Amino acid sequence: MDAAGLQRELERCHRHAYTWALHCCRWRPENAEDVLQTAYLKVLDGRARFDGRSSFQTWLFAVIRRTAVDDQRWSFRRRHWAEPLTEDVAEAVGESGIGEGDAALAEALQRLSDRQREVLLLVFYHELSVEDAAAVMGIGVGSARTHYARGKERLKQMLQRREDLDDA
Repeated sequence: MDAAGLQRELERCHRHAYTWALHCCRWRPENAEDVLQTAYLKVLDGRARFDGRSSFQTWLFAVIRRTAVDDQRWSFRRRHWAEPLTEDVAEAVGESGIGEGDAALAEALQRLSDRQREVLLLVFYHELSVEDAAAVMGIGVGSARTHYARGKERLKQMLQRREDLDDA
């Protein structure tokens, strides 16, 4: 794909790519913007090459995920020496701009394992197939299906318990 084609595809996928970068960066917009810019640079300068074995969006999400992991690794090293490690999931969710009505879902998603949460977000929010989600995550399709099924079941149980408590 030539540079103009890559740019068109990046523009087409940008909204979903940014949301995926937010997820990969634990809903921190400043980190997500940096990760997304780095991922785009990797694509445009040829360090990440689209080979056509999956859809462009699936491939791009994998590039973003790997870039976020690298960024988190370096961030951890910097924080470890410079700042105490204090992270509050509720605060991170609050900073994400999620509305009041979605707070219970966001809280329940945060309580899932990383892989369960990732596969559910990729399938439901980003409308990827489980197979494409597996490719983005770098895991086997069988493993992705297992995380998908277990994640859906656990999410359903958590939301049902919350509903039962609200009704009581």
